Amino acid sequence: MVVDENQPHTHNAGGGTMTMGAAVGGLSLSSGGLTLVPARTTFVAGQPQRLSFRITGPGGAPITSYAVVHDKLLHLIVIRRDLSGYQHLHPSMTADGTWGIDLTIAQPGIYRMIADFTALVGGRPVATTLGTDLTVAGDYVPVPLPAPTRAVAVDGLAVGYEGTPSTGSTQPILMSVAGPDHTPAVVEPYLGAYGHLVVLRQGDLAYVHVHPEASLVDGKVKFWLSVPSSGTYRMFFDFQVGGQVHTAAWTVVV
Repeated sequence: MVVDENQPHTHNAGGGTMTMGAAVGGLSLSSGGLTLVPARTTFVAGQPQRLSFRITGPGGAPITSYAVVHDKLLHLIVIRRDLSGYQHLHPSMTADGTWGIDLTIAQPGIYRMIADFTALVGGRPVATTLGTDLTVAGDYVPVPLPAPTRAVAVDGLAVGYEGTPSTGSTQPILMSVAGPDHTPAVVEPYLGAYGHLVVLRQGDLAYVHVHPEASLVDGKVKFWLSVPSSGTYRMFFDFQVGGQVHTAAWTVVV
């Protein structure tokens, strides 16, 4: 089953989607009868190790049927609790419902893995986001969040955003990308869309994943976003230019 999610929306942590809202996910191992069951949660810094997990249903059996959402059956975010070390990954699934991917975590600390997927339960699509902590032993040195800014440099590209996230209403956020010569770069489709926006709240890592409008607006990627509360957030914009995927990140205080 393929789900077309090119209209602006966020995933609802309790299942389903919302077109205008600030639903958050990733705060619980279990939601709506679905449970995240990791094979291991302890890793060694700097070494590739296998991250494996299952999603089980209400009866405890692993879920083996998923809808394709933006070219993938499941999107996985791994990030340290100080909001550094962001990774957007796409594990593969075996026939018995076990998901797996080789994961390298560079620095010690406590990380959050967030699985974002649409399971097919009784033939019904259930969009859900589940999360659990991963521990990487060693001396933990927290990284302070960068100061809020509207523009950042990423791999020789200048990436900026317009708009102001709000708790009271869903607001347009437009992302622009320029090359080293300051001319607009051509943003290419990546995983079925012109970009992906992941927003994480400082403190509990509440997760919002927003997909953009299907068409560019004057060469810019347009999202619709609201956030669940006042606070400090980190926004991660995954996009593709020249066949290469890049990630721009901003600190936002709401």
